[in-house]
Amino acid sequence: MRHRVQNTLKTSVTFDGVGLHSGKAVRMIVKPAPADTGIQFRRTDIALGDAVVPAFWHQVERTPLCTRLINASGVSVSTVEHIMAALAGCGVHNALIDLDGPEVPIMDGSSAHFVRGIMQQGLQRLGVPVTALQIVKPVTVRHGDATASLVPSNRLIIEFHIDFAEDGIGRQNRTLDMRNGAFARELCDSRTFCRRVDVDTMQANGLALGGVPGENAVVFDGPVVESGPGLRHTDEPVRHKMLDALGDLFLAGGPIFGHYIGDRAGHSLTNTLLREVFATPGAVQRVTCDPIMTARLPGQGLVWSEIPVETRRVA
Repeated sequence: MRHRVQNTLKTSVTFDGVGLHSGKAVRMIVKPAPADTGIQFRRTDIALGDAVVPAFWHQVERTPLCTRLINASGVSVSTVEHIMAALAGCGVHNALIDLDGPEVPIMDGSSAHFVRGIMQQGLQRLGVPVTALQIVKPVTVRHGDATASLVPSNRLIIEFHIDFAEDGIGRQNRTLDMRNGAFARELCDSRTFCRRVDVDTMQANGLALGGVPGENAVVFDGPVVESGPGLRHTDEPVRHKMLDALGDLFLAGGPIFGHYIGDRAGHSLTNTLLREVFATPGAVQRVTCDPIMTARLPGQGLVWSEIPVETRRVA
C-alpha cells in the first residue's frame, strides 16, 4: 500500500500575494485534508452561507482569462489553475485551501512558489488507494480554429501547440510525459503571458489590475518582450499553456490517464473538453491505481533537487 495511497500535506503552508485581475491583497493557506476529500476552496471572508467551493469541472463558470469556480450559493474563487497545477504536479490528492478573498494570489505568474511551499512542508501518505480517471475513447472539442482532445494513454501526456502573430511568441510546440517530477522540472516556473494590446484592453475594463510585466507576467509587444531580466525558457509561453492545462485537467476530480492535445486552446475549451468527456458514454472510467499505475502519476517520486529553486533566465 505504501506506493499507492493518496497524499495530502504534512502541515499547512501560507501564500501572501495579490490577485492578478483584482489587484487586491490576498492570503491563501493550503491545509492538509483527509483521504477522499479532494481539493476544496473555502472563502474565509464569507460569513454567511456556504463558503466552500469544490474543485470540480462542473463547478467552473466559463471565462476566457482564467478558471473560476462557483458553488450553488454563488460564492466563487478565481484563477485557480496555477495552484491546481502545483497540487497535481506534486501528487497532492487532498487539500483544503482557505482564501480571504475571491482570487488565488498570482505570485510570480507561475506555479513555482506553490510547488516550493508544498514540497518544503512535505507530503503525508494516507491509508486509502489513489483512484484515477482512465480515458477509454477519444474525445475532441472545437471552437473556431482551436481544438482540445483527450485520447487513451496509460499515463498523462500533455501536448500543446500555439501560434501567435507576435514575433516574440510565434509558433511553439511541446509534448511532455507528466510522470514523476516532470512538471516541477519543465513547467512549474513558466509564467502567464499576454500581448500588450490585451493588457491595455483588460486594464481599461478593470481587469489585470495586479499584473506587473516582468514581476508576475510576461508581456509581448510585437518582437519586444517585457519580462524584466528575461524569459525563463525560450518557449515559456507554450510551457505555461501546458501548466494551465494540467491545472484545468485536475478539475476532473483526480489524476487522468490520457493524452491531452491542445491546439490554440485555453481554459474554457479545456473545461468544455472535460464536460464532453463525462457526457460521452464509455469515454472515461474510474480505476484504482496499482503500484505500476501509481508510478506513472505526476508527482510520484518528485524530489527537492528537481524543483527550480532559483529563477532561471535564458534571454
